[in-house]
Amino acid sequence: MVTRAEAAAATRSALVRAASELLDEGGPEAVTLRAVGARAGVSRGAPYGHFEDKAHLLTQLAVDAWSSLADDVEQLRAEPGATPSTRLERALVKLIEVGRRRPHLYALMFSTPADNPEAVEAASRVENLFLAIVGGLVGEPDARRYGALLMSSAHGIAGLELSGHLAKEKWQVGGDELVHMLVSAIRSGTGTAP
Repeated sequence: MVTRAEAAAATRSALVRAASELLDEGGPEAVTLRAVGARAGVSRGAPYGHFEDKAHLLTQLAVDAWSSLADDVEQLRAEPGATPSTRLERALVKLIEVGRRRPHLYALMFSTPADNPEAVEAASRVENLFLAIVGGLVGEPDARRYGALLMSSAHGIAGLELSGHLAKEKWQVGGDELVHMLVSAIRSGTGTAP
């Protein structure tokens, strides 16, 4: 016998999954509470019982994306035998890969209002894990400066890839190689071992 709470959690999960699919297929414009409910196979009013409005649902998608990325970065941070440079490169590429695989979700992650406590907490978790990885390469006192440089560079790489302006034929370099070059330059500049 399924409890009421379990049924509500299953419905909410189905709504989030449906919204995620619609976002991937057509961007934020495709995500309406009516379309999400229809995709999830629930009653017309069900989405309104779980989400105040479309913005609330989209924010949930962004929060979930930040949380998933944080889980990935946390695994990278704990990866045995990986060098600080390797961890850092992999963390940056993880962020860029979200843009590559799910461009609408990636854009949503960076457009969610910064005053939403859930979104701030989820994004902060990624940032803190990322800064710990950066600190492992450059030292804790310089982690924030280098972290800002690396994060903004990764965001720029993702944006250029998404817009088609980072064509390998033109620049003779791809996004992953740029990440490697950037981390190598920072490692060399700080005199840290590979």
